[in-house]
Amino acid sequence: MMSHDNIVRSPMPRLPHLPLLVRILIAIAAGVLLGRLLPSWAVAIFTTFNGVFSSLLKFMIPLIIIGLVMPAIADIGRSAGRLLLITVAIAYGSTVVSGLFSYAISSSVFPDLIVPSTAIDTIEKAATIEPYFTVAIPPLFDVMSALVLGFIGGLGMAYIALPYCNNVAHEFKTLIERTIAKVIVPLLPLYIFGIFLEMTRTGQAWHIMMTFTAIIGIIFAMHIALLLTQYCIAGAIVHRNPLRLLATMMPAYFTALGTSSSAATIPVTLRQAVKMGVPENVAGFTVPLCATIHMSGSCMKITACAVALMLMYSIPFTTTMFIGFIMMLGIIMVASPGVPGGAIMASLGVLTSMLGFGEQECGLMIALYISMDSFGTACNVTGDGAIALIVNRMHGRTESDTNT
Repeated sequence: MMSHDNIVRSPMPRLPHLPLLVRILIAIAAGVLLGRLLPSWAVAIFTTFNGVFSSLLKFMIPLIIIGLVMPAIADIGRSAGRLLLITVAIAYGSTVVSGLFSYAISSSVFPDLIVPSTAIDTIEKAATIEPYFTVAIPPLFDVMSALVLGFIGGLGMAYIALPYCNNVAHEFKTLIERTIAKVIVPLLPLYIFGIFLEMTRTGQAWHIMMTFTAIIGIIFAMHIALLLTQYCIAGAIVHRNPLRLLATMMPAYFTALGTSSSAATIPVTLRQAVKMGVPENVAGFTVPLCATIHMSGSCMKITACAVALMLMYSIPFTTTMFIGFIMMLGIIMVASPGVPGGAIMASLGVLTSMLGFGEQECGLMIALYISMDSFGTACNVTGDGAIALIVNRMHGRTESDTNT
């Protein structure tokens, strides 16, 4: 007979932990399905939550930028050297070029696929559900102030021995990462549910869902084109067959596809880079560094989604505007790996300050980004192998020039 103590101490069965992507998809589907069913007072509850959460997000954006960018720059600077400069230059160049490529394709193709709803403003005014109350949480400073402070602090710690400041910066980074992981990310599905709930009430949801499908297909095709281009360039530099090189990196691609984490894929990426002929010392330096600074797939994804949403909401944009945005995005996303949803969270600051995104556009960006998160990560880490090949070739040449 089972004792009372055994009954009390028996572990309770736990529900399986759903990945963030699954929770986001459930939230979108539930918002679309319930948008026409729930009464106005119930929708107003979620509208109120979204208003409060949006204020919290605006407050957090400058802190996220400082907390992630400052220690990232400081860490990169401490390991400065010829190999670091070569790797950083190639990785940043690859990220920016992928963003520019994404903008060129998106701005050419998306206008034929995305038809802005001319009745959106009228529908919103007629069907908007007002929140029960609002909470204003003004940011401590604006996005540009956060960027400048992050750069100055990071560079200062990179070149000056400031152990106390460095510890404070990394502890603040831990605080920001925990806030994102324990507060913001768990509430994102509820926030996105509220957005799609309200969009269904205003009649926008079907138009946006159909647009999402077309966008995701095109971005996936651009990822494949980007990887082929990266390995064709690497193959030409090292005089190897690019398709065989790319095939060698496929285990890293599929590992990242399953984990959605550049950091978790580092051992596989490192192993495959060595199999391609990159020396272990060069691969051991280049691969972990690129997992932090090479974000070509993510930059491509965010740029394409931004163009799509600006077309959808008839927000004017120019090529000059996007060039500046992409160059800044390449710097901002250096801090994003290792943080759940970090790339899109870190980019919200430049999306609002440089592209003029509002609450709804940022919410849709989060939904779009997370729906393709694993593909962007897979593109990032697979491209790291191409960079390792190029860096090894260039490093070998610089060493031979120095010896002679």
